[in-house]
Amino acid sequence: MQMKMNYETQRLELKVLPNTSARQVLQFYLANQEIFEKYETDRPKQFYTEKYQKTLLQCEYNLTIKQSAVRFWVFRKENITQIIGTVSVQEIRRGSYQSCILGYKFDHRFWRQGYAKESLLKCIEIIFDEMKLHRIEAHVLPENIASKRLLLGLGFVPEGVKRQSVKFHGIWQDHEIYALLEGEN
Repeated sequence: MQMKMNYETQRLELKVLPNTSARQVLQFYLANQEIFEKYETDRPKQFYTEKYQKTLLQCEYNLTIKQSAVRFWVFRKENITQIIGTVSVQEIRRGSYQSCILGYKFDHRFWRQGYAKESLLKCIEIIFDEMKLHRIEAHVLPENIASKRLLLGLGFVPEGVKRQSVKFHGIWQDHEIYALLEGEN
């Protein structure tokens, strides 16, 4: 079954964007650069260019078509030109695993308004009902309290720590693993 490229919730639209949306995506990253970089691996210098974002969007679109990964960009229905966040489904594993890793980040100007929860609930529905996966994982830095609260509120269960699993800014960091199984939400 082919997954749709656009979904709606009560207040939001989740869309897979074409590469022609590179300027919007770049504005989103620039507005949140300082916050996002604390929680992500080092980016190449050209990351903050429209050309790089155009290439990245094309790659993400191709991965969506192949159903090996998907990134939804989140918009409020009241302003469908401004990206307020993104929710991604990465490392989709089929066969005996039927699992994926869920990622998300939201513009700091829209925190604590329920937008992350609303879009993640829709994404979880897509993962279980349309993609027919069985397990969703989320990896969180131990100090990211807001993200852990969000996941717990969605029914995710803490499973343990992946020790020194990713290198951020030259330092190996642990990730706490949270998981949600089909039927638990």
